[in-house]
Amino acid sequence: MPLFALRRLSFIVLIAAGLVAAHFGSTVAAGPLRPDTLPKADRIVIHKSKRELDLMAKGAVIRTYPIALGPHPVGPKRLRKDGRTPEGLYVIDRRTRATPYHRALHISYPDAADVARARAKGGTPGGDIFIHGMPAYFGRTDPVRFFVDWTNGCIAVGNIAIEEIWQSVDDGTPVEILP
Repeated sequence: MPLFALRRLSFIVLIAAGLVAAHFGSTVAAGPLRPDTLPKADRIVIHKSKRELDLMAKGAVIRTYPIALGPHPVGPKRLRKDGRTPEGLYVIDRRTRATPYHRALHISYPDAADVARARAKGGTPGGDIFIHGMPAYFGRTDPVRFFVDWTNGCIAVGNIAIEEIWQSVDDGTPVEILP
């Protein structure tokens, strides 16, 4: 079996395990909210070590979502294709539905300091870091947690979760990515 097919199959098995766990009980976010009842978030806080994304409003957590990161999650992103997720303060600077994933919110990485660090190492910082859903073919679903980090450095959430986040945040919303 080709490597791509094995990777896709293991991803599907891991997501399925998360869906089964979600069906039998979850301690993460409660069920999905209707888009018209979502409170507006004024900040997103991502805890890489806990694999959680918190939507915040006025200093309080509105919702918590499980996340998947890049394959090398420890430490900040330094160079293009290093498989790491950035750390620091950024903003949501655009959004797109034209993605192989179910919706995507772009994070303003890299900033000037990220560019300078990468150049000092003789490389480029990369870019195209998004908060996005799972591949679109999974449909409208959320795993209770992700059992593997599978992105190229982005922050992945479930497809219902990205719909909620999409409705709850405006472009310009601060994103704090913590170790």
